[in-house]
Amino acid sequence: MGSATLLRIKSATSSLGGSRAYSTQSSAPARLGILMMNMGGPRTQADVEPFLRNIFLDRDIIKLPAQRLLGQFIAMRRVDKVKKQYMQIGGGSPIEKWTRIQGKGMVDILDQTSPETGPHSYYVGFRYTSPSIQDAVQSMIGDGITHAVAFTQYQQYSGSTTGSNLNELYRAQKNLDPQSKLQWSFIDRWGCHPKLVSAFADRVEDQVKKLTVDVRQKTPILFSAHSLPLNVVDRGDPYVAEVGGTVAYVIDELRRRGIKNPYRLTWQSAVGPLRWLAPQTESAIEAYGANGYTSLVMVPIAFTSDHIETLFELDIEYGEVAEKAGITQYLRAEALNDYPPFIDALATIVKEHIDSGFATDPQLLLPDPGLESEQTILTRQWIASQAERFAASNAE
Repeated sequence: MGSATLLRIKSATSSLGGSRAYSTQSSAPARLGILMMNMGGPRTQADVEPFLRNIFLDRDIIKLPAQRLLGQFIAMRRVDKVKKQYMQIGGGSPIEKWTRIQGKGMVDILDQTSPETGPHSYYVGFRYTSPSIQDAVQSMIGDGITHAVAFTQYQQYSGSTTGSNLNELYRAQKNLDPQSKLQWSFIDRWGCHPKLVSAFADRVEDQVKKLTVDVRQKTPILFSAHSLPLNVVDRGDPYVAEVGGTVAYVIDELRRRGIKNPYRLTWQSAVGPLRWLAPQTESAIEAYGANGYTSLVMVPIAFTSDHIETLFELDIEYGEVAEKAGITQYLRAEALNDYPPFIDALATIVKEHIDSGFATDPQLLLPDPGLESEQTILTRQWIASQAERFAASNAE
């Protein structure tokens, strides 16, 4: 990329007063910082209680009557159970470890593929645990970062995941950077990127090849994603469609490689009193066992790093369900973790974002058809203002 890059941002949001289009020339930023946003996980047993409390108080994830009371009640009821689960996977979550390995590998590649925007730095910002998004923004300001890329590590967009992180990012920058010294751009979804798809297909293919020959071609592949409450889906949240898109692309790649196994998409990790997406992964495992299947390949399609949903839920809890159901070959595709093609995918996604002129995806500026929170509307306005800032500064 030369000194000039093209910024094209087209948005149509009722909250911003109609349709606007931006097209201008942009100079490369002096220092580029990449904020890797995710939900996080408790490092230690002591972190489990605040982690759960923060989740159940977040109205972007789940809306409850008298949420401050009921959310706290649900969280406290789950503390002992969840602590025991984390003890079975080493006492805490490995998600921070994997995110830092991924971030270091990503910026090392970017320093070589995009030297004009370097040196590149990565920052970890979690929604519910340390290091928090507030911590990350503070560090970016202290390090003299002039341009920040908010890079969601949820590859499929949901208002309950990426949306919640962006809401927290808005609050952090308003508190810590009221003069907007940092200029932000956003990578908000990447679930169908070819390099991500290829990495997932590699992991699935590895497990299919481990199946005994008699069932290798007929074993179901179950793609499992974290569930959502149906009231989130009903307002028009795009998560279900985006997860389905990832599955479709991975299956297409597997078919290209000659892997013809049947497949389904199922949903895991439903908690609380609300109705959630179905079929649930646990129920699907039981059903296939009851129908005479003795082998399954599980794929955590909405997760890129190992954490409690893979290491405990899929491996241990559902592994026991599979054994009781008569599934004798229960295989789980490895998480992408430090897989080199996945690290390369992260770097490529950021490089493409740089080459696009740090373009904002029009999808990010489109409201859900259903009722949205006031905070979500404010955050979207802020995101659009960052696009306007690009246009104004580069027109001078």
